[in-house]
Amino acid sequence: MTSAERPGGGRTYRSPSGVISLVIAAALAVFLLGDAVVRGSWGQMLSYAPWVLLALWIVYELMFVSAVHVDDDGVLVRNLLRRTAFGWRRVKDVDLRWQLEFALDDGTKVSCFGGPGRSRPPRQTGRGEGEIKVPSSLRTVTEIRDRWEEAIDAGDRPGAEAPIRRSWDVPALVALLVIAVWATAAVVIAYA
Repeated sequence: MTSAERPGGGRTYRSPSGVISLVIAAALAVFLLGDAVVRGSWGQMLSYAPWVLLALWIVYELMFVSAVHVDDDGVLVRNLLRRTAFGWRRVKDVDLRWQLEFALDDGTKVSCFGGPGRSRPPRQTGRGEGEIKVPSSLRTVTEIRDRWEEAIDAGDRPGAEAPIRRSWDVPALVALLVIAVWATAAVVIAYA
């Protein structure tokens, strides 16, 4: 689980496999498009590009986008094409099922595909009475629960009262629309 410190005390949790997958897919896309220019032409590369970019977009959406950002005021959960933001006062419980799950005051539960997930406990090395290793997912859930409890106890943070906002990931949908139009134009030009 990677996390990035942000100004203002925010923290983002994202699966490390998502970052690795995106870097590998981007490198492969650059290689394929560069090879199309070297072996073919710029026109040929432009006709291949929407298909390569569509594959890169799919990897981006499935592997990289899903993340959980927590700060002093609340949480932003990004799952595929959906975003859910809410203040800490809207949270009724934080639990770790197969992935991090927030129970909200409107009766819904938000599962975080990119947040910490249940994993096998770490292997205990050595014999004897050594330090017990706690899985990183449990440490992360404890950090999030502590932040939730601090926000509730503080009481003077207006951002903690933020309503539950659900929305589509508009930039990702616009990118998909541009790729689809480009792919359609490439097919029309190829068969014209």
